[in-house]
Amino acid sequence: MGILWGILIVLFLNGLIFPLFNPRRITATDYGTFISYVDSGRVKEVMIKNGQIYFSAADADGKAATYQTGEIDDPGLVGRLLAAESPNESGKIVFTRIVPQENSPILNFILMWVLPGLIFYMLWRQASRSIQARMGSGGNFLSFGSSGAKIYADSDVKTTFADVAGQDEAKEALTEIVDFLHSPSKYAEIGASLPKGALLVGPPGTGKTLIARAVAGEAKVPFFAMSGSEFVQMFVGMGAAKVRDLFKQAGEKAPCIIFIDEIDAIGKRRDTAIGGNDEREQTLNQLLTEMDGFDGRKGVVILAATNRPESLDKALLRPGRFDRRIQMELPDLEGRKAILKVHLAKVKHESVDLSIVAQATAGSSGAELANIVNEAALRAVRQGRRKVTTADLEESVETVMAGAQKKNKVLSGEEKRIVAYHEIGHALVAAMQTASAPVHKITIIPRTSGALGYTMQVDEGEQVLLSRENLFNRIATLTGGRSAEELVFGSITTGASNDIEQATKLARAMVTRFGMSEKYDMMGLETVNNAYLGGDNALTCSSETAAEIDNEVLRIVREAHEKARGILSEHRALLDEAAAFLLERETITGEEFMRIVRKYESVG
Repeated sequence: MGILWGILIVLFLNGLIFPLFNPRRITATDYGTFISYVDSGRVKEVMIKNGQIYFSAADADGKAATYQTGEIDDPGLVGRLLAAESPNESGKIVFTRIVPQENSPILNFILMWVLPGLIFYMLWRQASRSIQARMGSGGNFLSFGSSGAKIYADSDVKTTFADVAGQDEAKEALTEIVDFLHSPSKYAEIGASLPKGALLVGPPGTGKTLIARAVAGEAKVPFFAMSGSEFVQMFVGMGAAKVRDLFKQAGEKAPCIIFIDEIDAIGKRRDTAIGGNDEREQTLNQLLTEMDGFDGRKGVVILAATNRPESLDKALLRPGRFDRRIQMELPDLEGRKAILKVHLAKVKHESVDLSIVAQATAGSSGAELANIVNEAALRAVRQGRRKVTTADLEESVETVMAGAQKKNKVLSGEEKRIVAYHEIGHALVAAMQTASAPVHKITIIPRTSGALGYTMQVDEGEQVLLSRENLFNRIATLTGGRSAEELVFGSITTGASNDIEQATKLARAMVTRFGMSEKYDMMGLETVNNAYLGGDNALTCSSETAAEIDNEVLRIVREAHEKARGILSEHRALLDEAAAFLLERETITGEEFMRIVRKYESVG
């Protein structure tokens, strides 16, 4: 800023700013008035400068004033001024012409080009410093070489393996890295070197970022955290510069851990076609080079996380770069219990049955379970209680899965009756089949997800393998709601749309992926891409075979539908009584439903 003030002072002294602050008042007038003032003997002094005539004269009140008019080509002006009288002591007008002094070409160049450029540079530099100061350690908006990684000192990372539950295999695989960072000498004695990188792979919400922080917390080393998208820049070469700077900083802080989240943003498979993303490929090439270049014995470990391992470049996955691939799968029953226990330790609770909640949350990730516990705590506060109960957790499971209750949703009496028979149809078909999950809850209270009611089934244990009979019975259960509508009302409604979607998806998987169709035996007809992000299915067969697959799927769904209709027709009296009970109560438990079933016959 001192240089900038110096420039402003120079401009002031050179007369560029001075006229702006000139306090003298000048009145503009015309050339004829100037001549009349000269002829009347009122003009004292005249100065001609830069095409303008400045003259001082007495005004109508006799007071001195300064006037300005434009210069006109008047050859007789000098003679007129010499001959005219003036109020001066000499009786003559004092007049002069100021010839403008031209600057040298070098000075003109400095004033016109160098000075404006210097001013602009100083302003830009000052603005960049202000922006970086406000953005803190992550503020590298104008710094082309800095990595932008968030750096946590060893004392700042408080997360440990005790905070990570349900991922015992992943913790075991990473414990060796922690041990190496603690005592590298015992590994060096035998000649072993630290794995340079470990790739954390799994669905969203399984704790990949959490366990990476836990490794740094256990090892008590600095932690460099950065997202893969932060390497992608608009200017070619900036991403590679960020990679170089990141590894340079890590080398200075070694031993330490570098964590790159969503590495697929820069690590995607390089395109062999012309016209690929040059900036991303340069960044990837630099990352590959840096991973090859640093010494594993220094104690720099790279952890990376992704949901799409199949999209990563093969060169990135080879041994010597990412030596280990650690699967972070959705937790099983015991894992869900452990995760719930960790999150429940942070809230006040009493009489919580973790088994019930864990069984009802099959397929949930750690993040979803954390959200369920938080929703339960919020529900307890809304109801004026100070501790979370099992009922809060069960309701929060339903809120997360099906949405909150729509208390202002009003159904007509006939609509409620249709919904009641629809849900009892699902429950009754499930109860009358042997290889089917027990009914846990039935409700006809609408939810914000659009469901007018639902039937919740909860497996008593963790099912890893599903037989053809299991899947077929699930399809039959899904068709039970529509079957009840057909049997009781003789018509069908739109309420089975979600059932139809799920039944069709299951039947298609049986034919194309699981080899459960006699027509195609063990032939694979479909592949799944992005398995951790919901899965995109792609057929690997001809169009003729695809048409035949549709017919085979229809056959399976139709057989399941006929089975469901048969079960409900055979137990019509039971269907009517259970539907009437549900209409009266709106929500019933699986035990209440099974008491009605046992009145008619014993279900083994």
